[in-house]
Amino acid sequence: MIPILLKLKIDSISGDKPVKISTELPADVHRDLMAYADVLKRQNGQVVDDPTKLIAPMLKRFMASDRAFKKLRRSSPDTRMG
Repeated sequence: MIPILLKLKIDSISGDKPVKISTELPADVHRDLMAYADVLKRQNGQVVDDPTKLIAPMLKRFMASDRAFKKLRRSSPDTRMG
């Protein structure tokens, strides 16, 4: 049983227009991604038909929480995309 007080870092999937990329994941990362989708379903009822759709919000959250990345992005004109 998962305590109600725990909150996943990813709580929903955005409907933004995607950019298609292809990549390979190690088997253990894929298993964890599947498990994350299962926990997300149990925690808030959101069914994730394709767990690979969790990758983008996870990367987004990771980059948003990386202080060094944000600082370097602000200071370097080459990284001010989007």
